[in-house]
Amino acid sequence: MSSWFRRVFSRNKINLAHLRAQYFSEKSEEAEEHMPFQKTDLHLLDLIATIRKRQRVILSFFLVVFGLVVLFTYAATPLYQGTTKVLIEKGEADDLTGRTRGSTHDPIFYETQLQLIRSRAVVERVVDLLNLEENYETYLETVNKNRSFLQFTWQVFGDTVKDVKTTVFGEKTDNKDKSQNRRAAIVDKVTKSLVVKPMEGTRLVNISYLSPNPELAAMVANTTAKAYIEETMQLKMDATRRSLEWMGRKAEDEAQKLKASEQALQDYMKANDIVTMEDRIAVVPEQLSEINIQLLRAETRRKELEILVRKISRAGRNYDKLETISAITSDLALQRIRAQIVETEKSIMELSNKYGSKHPLMVKVRGDLQILERKKRQEIDRIIDSLKNEYELALSNEQTLRSKLSGTKSQALGLNEKFIQYGALKRVVDTNRQLYDALMLKLKEQSITEETSPVNLWIVEEATPPKEPAKPWKKGNLALGFVVGIAGGIVLALFLDYVDNTVKDPEEAEGVLGVPILGVIAKRRHVKYAVEETVLREPHTSFAESYRGLRTAVFLSFADQAPRRILLTSAGVGEGKTTTAMNLAMTLAQSEKKVLLIDGDLRKPRIHQALKISNARGLSNYLAGAVEGHIVQRTQVKNLYVITAGPIPPNPSELLISSRLPGLLDSMSNEFDVIVCDSPPVLPVSDARLLCRLFEGVIMVAAGGKTTYEFADKALKAIRDTGSRILGLVINALEIDKTSYYHHSYYHHYGGDNKEKSPAPEAGKPS
Repeated sequence: MSSWFRRVFSRNKINLAHLRAQYFSEKSEEAEEHMPFQKTDLHLLDLIATIRKRQRVILSFFLVVFGLVVLFTYAATPLYQGTTKVLIEKGEADDLTGRTRGSTHDPIFYETQLQLIRSRAVVERVVDLLNLEENYETYLETVNKNRSFLQFTWQVFGDTVKDVKTTVFGEKTDNKDKSQNRRAAIVDKVTKSLVVKPMEGTRLVNISYLSPNPELAAMVANTTAKAYIEETMQLKMDATRRSLEWMGRKAEDEAQKLKASEQALQDYMKANDIVTMEDRIAVVPEQLSEINIQLLRAETRRKELEILVRKISRAGRNYDKLETISAITSDLALQRIRAQIVETEKSIMELSNKYGSKHPLMVKVRGDLQILERKKRQEIDRIIDSLKNEYELALSNEQTLRSKLSGTKSQALGLNEKFIQYGALKRVVDTNRQLYDALMLKLKEQSITEETSPVNLWIVEEATPPKEPAKPWKKGNLALGFVVGIAGGIVLALFLDYVDNTVKDPEEAEGVLGVPILGVIAKRRHVKYAVEETVLREPHTSFAESYRGLRTAVFLSFADQAPRRILLTSAGVGEGKTTTAMNLAMTLAQSEKKVLLIDGDLRKPRIHQALKISNARGLSNYLAGAVEGHIVQRTQVKNLYVITAGPIPPNPSELLISSRLPGLLDSMSNEFDVIVCDSPPVLPVSDARLLCRLFEGVIMVAAGGKTTYEFADKALKAIRDTGSRILGLVINALEIDKTSYYHHSYYHHYGGDNKEKSPAPEAGKPS
């Protein structure tokens, strides 16, 4: 992703890289050590750098846009605008009832009038009033004579395109239809050029017409206002005439319906004696209400007596329980007998203190008490019989009232049914009468207001032939084309930068991928020697200095000492890992280190070709057990030795997992200061992942402007999954020029990327 837009999202990617590093707990400290500085703030310099980098795109877009604007502006025929200012108000005529028709503020009404002004009917009236069907081309003849060559050419081109369309897609017409098609074409042209626009906050409307002829522009604008008035009057008259015809026919139908409904009502009243029924309908509801009240009282009384009779029945002949019933004890005669019994019992108590039980007075008093007890029981029996008789009477009264209520209800239902039918017939008569009266009133009102206009229009300001064309607006178009060309070019440049998802910017790559950038190798434009020989042939160029910077970064990648076993790989093929491995080995050898360069790519070896040495004996022979030694070869570079890949084996992966390879590396580590190994790409094959675990550090090479971040991230994850330590990333073949974000003049000219030829070093001597 690009340095401008993608930095907004780099913080999340950096955090993902950080979490991924923490996943490998045994390498967490190393991952933290290589976490880059999280620079995610956007800066104006980023935008400026992107613009400078893609200035050709911006300039090309600007020239195309501005050129088209200039062409269209000066090739277009000048159009003059005639404008008529009119005032439109809604017609407010009171109806015959004296009611007004509401407020004049009606947005829908005004929008309707604006559409009506531009309607085909109004435009056809304009064509007829100005006789444009005959003399439309006459107004354009003077305009055609004054056209410039560019305008003439553009007109011819437009006419040619129209003729081609007509020939290919058009329909052939007979001579009879030519006049009709001509009229329709003129109406269409006038409609397209007619502009109706209200003035905000007022009821004023501007009717404008654009034409190459200024006189025609003014005439059409003025005539449109007049044609609109005539059209609204015609619409009103046609609508009123149709309305009167319809209402006349409808009034006759409603008169017949009213007459028929009145006759049906009269017949029904005679058949059912509606006059006396109205009196009965008024009385029956009162009777129903009174009977309901009486029935409710009778039912309540019956329920009370029924409960009392049940209590008496449960008590049986137990007079003590019967005396507890309030309806019995409340009897006055019984209360007097009970009072006499109390007095007698009191006398017995007094006499018992003076006389014995057989004394005549005692015998007499006890006899009186027995007589009173018998009277009390007889009185209770009488009260019980009276309550039972009262219950039977209440029950009979309730049944009588219920029977009377049912009869009264039946009578009321019969009356209601008859009166409902009467009401329905009467409502039909009333409805028909109201509808007929309303139609007759509306018919008279329409006949009186037939000639009134629904719209009031006044011409406030008539159009005059304009002196200056309204279109094209040359200054405005050129200014707009300039702004759009510049702004569009910048947007296009930023968009192209945004969709570019390749590794280019070192700072961004470090933040997104979560690995340090060890070096950036510029792409060589003018190659005199093979890139593998540049460090030797042109040691003072910035290209060679890039590899020396890579060497320094490798030395500083470990805190205690420089790594001694270094593996170089890439995500895919063609990213420059072999070139980087060879140049890195050469720069290490120039620093007085004894360096061994191993070609670990057993599938497509190339080091022996670049160094022009034999590949008959190499790593594949040794791993296969075909040879025991003598696979290390000297080179022309001092301190640089090579183990070539050897003949290409049928099974490279099986050879790389051989136990002979770790022994070879251990023995070579005792003999050489640094071992640099070139390996196959990580993603296509598994060879590089098998080699990673045998080296102290892995350097991944990414082709600048070619390798995508997704591709590089997958490769780095595959390396991390092996548990290997990633020293960093080398961006190879990056386009670095004077407009580049990564350009610095000192770096670009360091050591003189000049035209002076550097002498080639002698074989075997460091430069």
